[in-house]
Amino acid sequence: MFENNLRWCREELEMTQAELGYIFGVSDAAVRAWETAHDSIPLPKLIKFCNMYDYSLDFVCGLTRKNIKYGKFETNKEKIGKRLKALRTKLNLSQQALADECKISQTTYSGYETGHYLINTSNLYYICKTYNVSMDYLVGRTNNPKISK
Repeated sequence: MFENNLRWCREELEMTQAELGYIFGVSDAAVRAWETAHDSIPLPKLIKFCNMYDYSLDFVCGLTRKNIKYGKFETNKEKIGKRLKALRTKLNLSQQALADECKISQTTYSGYETGHYLINTSNLYYICKTYNVSMDYLVGRTNNPKISK
């Protein structure tokens, strides 16, 4: 998956893995798997964490070293889908090409763009890392598509 700052954030908040797991309704083993990149944190849980503790998605996911405080926001599959489509169009890629890069079916990727499915964290991270675009931008937290270094 990817390197991330989740552990650093949790420790800065003086929380144990068990305490964070309790907040998310998961085991401390699940939190440990997220922190060590053996599993990816589900996007709704990641957004909840960022909302609760005022972290940017880009910072928690290790895309940047700088935490920008954007404030709270709601997950909106349709808005995320529109931004994914706009990015893909700007990159002049077909849905099939982007789906192939993410190692998913074109039907699944199409579902992300139409807002039928919420993109998973791994695919969102891959797109952001590959095309140097802000995860906070793609989920609608900011209007700046660039990752703040």
